[in-house]
Amino acid sequence: MTDHDPQARGGHHGCAFEGCCGRRNSGVRLIDARMPELARCLTLFQYVQAVTGGPVARIDQAGSYAVPSLRGEAFAVRPGSIALRIDGDGVTSAVVVREDATGSVALHLFDADGRTAHQGRLLSEGDRLLAGLARTADAGAPAPLASAAPGVPAWEYGDQLAQLDAVLADGGLARRGGFDRYRGEHRAIEVGVVPAVLDHVCSVGLPIGVAVFAPAAMQACGGRVHVTDRTAGGRVFAAIAESSVEIDLAGVRACHLVRSTAAHGPTSAIELDDADGRCVAVITQFGIVGEDVHAAWEHLAASLPDA
Repeated sequence: MTDHDPQARGGHHGCAFEGCCGRRNSGVRLIDARMPELARCLTLFQYVQAVTGGPVARIDQAGSYAVPSLRGEAFAVRPGSIALRIDGDGVTSAVVVREDATGSVALHLFDADGRTAHQGRLLSEGDRLLAGLARTADAGAPAPLASAAPGVPAWEYGDQLAQLDAVLADGGLARRGGFDRYRGEHRAIEVGVVPAVLDHVCSVGLPIGVAVFAPAAMQACGGRVHVTDRTAGGRVFAAIAESSVEIDLAGVRACHLVRSTAAHGPTSAIELDDADGRCVAVITQFGIVGEDVHAAWEHLAASLPDA
């Protein structure tokens, strides 16, 4: 393969995606990863299994893409649509891979280190045919230079979206390293509360929003939690609206409760960090929800014990 092969660049870095490298596949096409061309490609597909994450947290949703946004732009989580947000400086290549053995087709986004940012497996034959029409990029072409929209607010005094974008930029390492500068409320809480929170919101029917991060990409969902489960090894599962979220609690080294301004005023978010200090998932409320929903979520957040 070319230098876009992640294994040729040093491996998966903990990538949790089956067949992401396409090393055994001959049907690999390098496509244009620049916005808005990439957005046009993604919204072309009607039925996709979209997966974002890594070994600690992962989100999986089948459906069609909403128009993906860049860091710094507006962002919304809408029922029935796959909500994907991209760091345009971080996603440097995209390929369409056709598995020789099964004939399945998937689109993969990679960062500059060859790590998988996002995977979209095409579930219909029509979408597989459309993938062949995606605009290609020359193998020797430089990395795309799509940047965040101008005027990205600083996370120190920014709103909820500014906090998410700070995580999207580098896993939140710079933000967490200087978190004493954050002007909003924040405190460390017990990691073990996460299953209890999911069980509680499931039992009372309280909708939530969840964002899961991979290098240079974030996928989010929102809605009621239909079912939760937990394995003996500490993996937690939750079916949220049309999405499935999986969290490996053994890989979560810290948990923070952070309040930032959102649609209904100060809104709490549970942030989960991995062993490297990167935020891998956020549980919160996105956008406009009922006042009773927001109040119930804030009451729950206030009850969570300090670490």
